Amino acid sequence: MMAKKGKKIPEEEIIYISKSELKREAQEMHDLAAKICKLNKKQREKLPLNEDLKEALVLADKLNTKTEAFRRHLNYVGKQLRLAENSDEIQKVLNAILDVGKESTVLFHKLERTRDQVIDQGDKKINELLVDYDSLDRQKLRQLVRQAKKEQELGKPAKGYRELFQYLKEYILD
Repeated sequence: MMAKKGKKIPEEEIIYISKSELKREAQEMHDLAAKICKLNKKQREKLPLNEDLKEALVLADKLNTKTEAFRRHLNYVGKQLRLAENSDEIQKVLNAILDVGKESTVLFHKLERTRDQVIDQGDKKINELLVDYDSLDRQKLRQLVRQAKKEQELGKPAKGYRELFQYLKEYILD
C-alpha cells in the first residue's frame, strides 16, 4: 500500500537492547542456573522446568566434578532459561525454596536458645513452655534437663543435651 504524498506511515517501533544489557541478562541466568544446579532432586521437582532444562540439569549433575565443562554447561543451562517462557516463575519458586531453608535455620536457632534457657533457668522456663505447648511432658523435660546439667558438670559427651533438643524439636515444631 502506497502512502499519499506528504503523509508518513508510522514504522514499527524498534526496541534497542544494548549489548551490556544482554550480557547482564545472560549473567543473571547463569547465576540462576548455578543456584538450580545446587538444589537436590526433590527441590528441583518443585520447579516448573521444561524437558530441555530437566535434561540439561541431569547432564549438569554428571559434569559437576569437571570444573571447566561444568562452567560451560551452566552457560547452556542459562541460555535454556533465557529461552524458557516461564523464567520469572522459575525464579519465584526458587526464591521460595531458598527462603524456606532460611526459615528453618532461624527456627533451629530459636530452639537451641530455648534449650539453653531451659537448662539455665530450670523449672521457671519449663513452666513457661508448658503454658505455650501443653503437649510437652513436665517430668520428661525435667529429667532431660537434669541429665544435660550433669553431663556438663562432669564433662561427659552431651547426649542429654542433644536429646533435650530433639524432644523440644519434636513437640514445638509439629
